[in-house]
Amino acid sequence: MTHENHDFNRNIFINCPFDPDYKPMLRALLFTVIDCGLEPRIATESGDSGEVRVQKIENLIRESRYSIHDISRIEPLTEGDLPRFNMPFELGLDLGCRDFGNDQLSEKKCLILEKEQYRYQKVLSDISGNDIKAHKSEPQTLVRQIRNWVYETTTRRGLLSGTRLWQRLNEFYAHFETAMKELNFGIADIEEMPDVEFIELIKDWIKSNPSAL
Repeated sequence: MTHENHDFNRNIFINCPFDPDYKPMLRALLFTVIDCGLEPRIATESGDSGEVRVQKIENLIRESRYSIHDISRIEPLTEGDLPRFNMPFELGLDLGCRDFGNDQLSEKKCLILEKEQYRYQKVLSDISGNDIKAHKSEPQTLVRQIRNWVYETTTRRGLLSGTRLWQRLNEFYAHFETAMKELNFGIADIEEMPDVEFIELIKDWIKSNPSAL
């Protein structure tokens, strides 16, 4: 079966934690993939409570040639909690889609991220042969890793350096903070802003501030 999607070659499925502690990482990730010319697809882009989550994830995976999977929540956030297995589960769905899918699905590419280089082997040894990148929970490291992976994996040449992308992210944040203050957005409004709204703000800024080498 062929899955027609005109944006397939630009879409990148984002599989990551959504807890408040990860928010700075997520926003840096979203900015970087957009500034590198890709279209982020993320489960939170739709607020339809009637949509079955796993079906939503499957559709996003099917519609995206690229994907980023951050499995760094394989440890509990607080003592007494259990680790979160949503991210490894969605990674498995994506790998299965590539390995067993037909036509363009076999061309899918993914980046797997962790906080520490080899920690995942204790709980997910089946992917020990894959190239896992460790971001150390540092947004700047994350930006550089994503940029390098996009360069290696896609046909997009002439990308800005990781250093310049980090500078542009901070330039965007400066604009974002000023704009939100003018619109009377409080701290809670900014922290709880829907991801789809934040993505549109990134796109608007990049449109007004196109990247240049």
